[in-house]
Amino acid sequence: MNVAKPRNHTFDFLCGICIIRMVSLHVMAMCGHADDEWWKEVMQWTYYFMSFFFFKAGYFNKTVSGPSRPYCEDKVKRLLIPYLTTGMIGGAIYFSFLPVMLNKYHNPIEPLEWSHIWKCGAFYGNNPTWFLISFFSAYIAIHFLEKGRHWLFRHSGAMLQYYSSSVYFVFPFIGYWLYTLDNPVWLGLSNVFMGIFFFELGRAWRRILGARNRNTMVWISLFLIFFFVVSNAVFHDCSYTMSTNKFTGNPLITVLNITAILCGLSGLFISVSLPRVPIINFIGQHSMVFFVSHYPMLYYYKFVHLCFARSIFGRYDDVLILLPAVFMISAWLVPYVEHTPWLSGRWPKDVKNEK
Repeated sequence: MNVAKPRNHTFDFLCGICIIRMVSLHVMAMCGHADDEWWKEVMQWTYYFMSFFFFKAGYFNKTVSGPSRPYCEDKVKRLLIPYLTTGMIGGAIYFSFLPVMLNKYHNPIEPLEWSHIWKCGAFYGNNPTWFLISFFSAYIAIHFLEKGRHWLFRHSGAMLQYYSSSVYFVFPFIGYWLYTLDNPVWLGLSNVFMGIFFFELGRAWRRILGARNRNTMVWISLFLIFFFVVSNAVFHDCSYTMSTNKFTGNPLITVLNITAILCGLSGLFISVSLPRVPIINFIGQHSMVFFVSHYPMLYYYKFVHLCFARSIFGRYDDVLILLPAVFMISAWLVPYVEHTPWLSGRWPKDVKNEK
């Protein structure tokens, strides 16, 4: 009789924290408080959380080098289709209010550019969809990179394949170089190179955790967290914004800091067997629903108020209304979105094709 392996609460918890941070950021920005000093300080200590999703994907992917066609089809269904559908839903909400805005204010409230989608990969009305197209692109790129490594193993021996893995350390330099060129890759995919690095970091960290005993990993993880705290305090101008592939401060220090905190937090919580934290873990388990649903709600709220000549910009009362409302509505939507594959990416598994 097979006994189901206990769920790892660490990654649900960290995903939940990431989603809470992301939704809070978007609420603060929509209400015009993103540049408040206290909030900028919160962001400076949490800027690495979007990178965590790539790190987590790498940690749980033992192999990405199987047959290409079913692999790519799976990623299209799980990421690309939700990217398009949730983006279009956001766009429909956004543009349904446009005639009212033009009639009432004689302008679209926000600048409209035809180049918006292919420059940043996001849709009007649901800007966070950039993540899905970047995530999809990273998965596809890693798949073919790994196939190349396996080809080297078959034709050149294990040593050359081992050295070929070092190519992933070059990717942060490519990401920073693209940033210096004003991120020229279409669909905002300049951030994919950093995404690949964090994906491979997660895979490497899983192997390291498996090769060390628990007590050793607790001390290593604590050291990495301590390193991040000290380094982020000393180099407080260093940060990375994944959505726009924006580096601030010293890029090498930034990458080292993100590496340290991602490995440190995950390693510590895994080593001490973090218990389930109900609300946060629920959000983490259903992160896709919160991710795709929250931004259209914010625009709907904003535009409805503008229809009645009331701006939410600069108002904290709207922050206090939106934060609980968005989380409660998203939680209510969980069963509906997750049972709709073209929204959630949760398609029925083909047992015959499972390895």
